[in-house]
Amino acid sequence: MRICIAGAGAIGCTLAARLAASGQPVNVLARGATLKQLQHHGVQLTDLDGQHQVAVNASHSAQALGPQDLILVCTKAPALQAIFEQIQPMIHADTVVIPVVNGLPWWYFRGIDSRFANDRIDAIDPDGELNRLVPEQHLIGCVVFITATRKAPGIVAASNPHLMIMGEITHQLTDRLEQVRRVIEQAGIEARASDTIRDQIWTKVIANLTSNPLSVVSGATLEQLYSDPHLQPLVRRMLDETLLAAASHGARIRFDPATIMAMGTSMGSVKTSMLQDFEAGAPLELATIGHAVVELAEKNGIAMPTTRHVLALAEFLSRTASQTNPNPIQNTAQ
Repeated sequence: MRICIAGAGAIGCTLAARLAASGQPVNVLARGATLKQLQHHGVQLTDLDGQHQVAVNASHSAQALGPQDLILVCTKAPALQAIFEQIQPMIHADTVVIPVVNGLPWWYFRGIDSRFANDRIDAIDPDGELNRLVPEQHLIGCVVFITATRKAPGIVAASNPHLMIMGEITHQLTDRLEQVRRVIEQAGIEARASDTIRDQIWTKVIANLTSNPLSVVSGATLEQLYSDPHLQPLVRRMLDETLLAAASHGARIRFDPATIMAMGTSMGSVKTSMLQDFEAGAPLELATIGHAVVELAEKNGIAMPTTRHVLALAEFLSRTASQTNPNPIQNTAQ
């Protein structure tokens, strides 16, 4: 299988290192200092299995890398259109594209029957460009649970077990899904195939939305957000609003609210990826993690007043910071 990692941040380098260490040839689309590091020294990953120093075929040119069978797009949501435009020379008729991105996906209403069939999510893809660039037949959905930090270009550390949940956007269990799952599993990453990928996406969205924007506003860690007496009531109101929005679109969440709160507390004094992005001056994934959820809630007449207020505060802080520091440093977030 010809595999390309498009985006060589913390998650992209983690996947590239694990795949290459398993003997799978790996192409990486990268640029700048990261490209030079990968070309001369490969990827260096330190995780629970030890240290991996592996060679990859890195280039800034999708044309040079050529057609790929599997493209794992590992970027932040605001950069999706740019990277989708860049990978066009790598897509052939049977290419599978897996966006490894936080939040609700732009394709949410595609591939299944619903009264919102083929609707766009304006917060993410207002003009339909994402769907045009990567049509639905190429897509497999994904939820990734990999906590990784970029120490330097091409050098990454991960302190937790790796898990990827993947599923066809049609909710079918297909041969190509199983083929991709096996490749990921052989790389030492727990890989699960799901016939309800939207439920899995909502589960992570709930965790992200109840923690990430408020962490930007408060500067709090995950443990503080879910347990501090000043913040916990606010988080719980956002949780209730998001669970209702998810249920209105038929999502089945495995965990009850108390369990979700306890799981958040158990994460300890960890900064959310959005707080790390904010501190680095990078764009925030508020559209996919927050505004898209509010948009879907509106479709079913559900108000999310607390969530809206927190998102507005996070937007204000992000905009003010970008005006103060127009040249953000390289992101080192999850």
